[in-house]
Amino acid sequence: MNELPEYIENLPNISGSEEMIENEIRKRGERPLFLPESRINFGNIRSTFAIALHMHQPLILAGGGDLRTAQIISNLEYMMNNQHIGDNHNAPVFVWCYKRMGKFIPQLIEEGKQPRVMLEYSGTLFHGLRHMGLDDMFDNLKTITCDPRYRHAVEWLGSPWGHPVASSTPVQDYRLHIKAWRHHFAAIFGLEALSRVRGFSPSEMALPNHPDVAYEFVKAMKECGYQWVLVQEHTVERPENGWGPEHKHIPHRLICRNSLGESVSIIAIIKTQGSDTKLIGQMQPYYEAKGLSRLEIAGRHIPQIVTQISDGENGGVMMNDFPPKFFEVVRECSGSDIPVINVTEYLEHLFNAGIKEEYLPVIQPIFQKKIWDRFRPGDGSERLAKVIKEIEKEDHRFHMEGGSWTNNISWVRGYKNLLGPIEKVSSLFYERVISKGIPTNEQRYRNALFHLMTSQTSCYRYWGQGLWTEYGREICRRATDILLHDF
Repeated sequence: MNELPEYIENLPNISGSEEMIENEIRKRGERPLFLPESRINFGNIRSTFAIALHMHQPLILAGGGDLRTAQIISNLEYMMNNQHIGDNHNAPVFVWCYKRMGKFIPQLIEEGKQPRVMLEYSGTLFHGLRHMGLDDMFDNLKTITCDPRYRHAVEWLGSPWGHPVASSTPVQDYRLHIKAWRHHFAAIFGLEALSRVRGFSPSEMALPNHPDVAYEFVKAMKECGYQWVLVQEHTVERPENGWGPEHKHIPHRLICRNSLGESVSIIAIIKTQGSDTKLIGQMQPYYEAKGLSRLEIAGRHIPQIVTQISDGENGGVMMNDFPPKFFEVVRECSGSDIPVINVTEYLEHLFNAGIKEEYLPVIQPIFQKKIWDRFRPGDGSERLAKVIKEIEKEDHRFHMEGGSWTNNISWVRGYKNLLGPIEKVSSLFYERVISKGIPTNEQRYRNALFHLMTSQTSCYRYWGQGLWTEYGREICRRATDILLHDF
């Protein structure tokens, strides 16, 4: 039985019970969650691998030709209602992709196999699916999330609610996204299920590299109870030389320092580069793990872990090739010396074997070595800004836009006409809501937060200028009206 209602006056339950959630997270402590139910003989395996499926659909303005009056619905709902346009005929297959792990996991466990999968669904997708009335999908997901027979095989990853890009989203808002997703997830699956969510998957694999923003990014995750974060290989570097990680298939410590000299760290699991959907669709991590052996850390030999994440629904490979390959590999690797595993389960085995977090190699966001070579932490934000400008003039490759899953897309350049309204809404939200201490359980707070977070969805800054940027601008306009008239 859920402790929180999933909807309150037609809005998803994204705020209002923060204290209850914090108490639940605090109560769970650091006790192992997956270790007691794990059948993996960690001391005898040679290597291992983990796969994660990222699921997301943005909210869009649809219905009628006037964006100013159009209803906010899921892009999936629009696809479903307009299957004659473009690739919208894929909509029913997408729906199946969102629910199918709820069928696959029980089938494999009933066969006596040891399946594992990590799932990450955005808050906008959760809301869109429920708004479409796809209740059976949630029933399928609840089975593998809450049923003791299956939950050990599934690890949910936390994410920011509205699928924003961390490096170009106001830091105070990103924290709200993290909290709202936890709130929404708890309302769907229950507080006990939320207490099992320990890993974080940033939207677009975005990692801020501006020291002050990166520090707040990691601090927010830690304060919200996350133990580890997934990072893209080319978005991090070694502090001693600025090179990429030497051993990509072991956990690292991501350490972020700010201009005031404060430091925060979190365990980082590295996703290596490659054609994401093809790698997952063909279960490549398993075959890569076959070529690895145990690695020595602090006098102990540990199995390496190959970790990949990809869209769980996009493209023919994921829609068609992934299911039979997933079954084939799980059946083959179950009980072997190269089993599939989930990351938190892997970390619990690692710590149980005597490895401590401080033994793990250190990484930091890209391009920060250039900063620390001439900036002393503690010299303040003004000095930091000056140093960044100096380096930008000297090195055309250097930037503070952060890193994401691709080097080819900027989430900032060419989007000033959308970033401006986003920053305006963010400032208004702080001025009229946060600074006045408006209670988070008020419906006007929830409504303003819903529009604030929806306006920051990355999809509005992916396709270039056009209809998608207009979606973002119009949602910003609505958020501005709410903040000016309701507070």
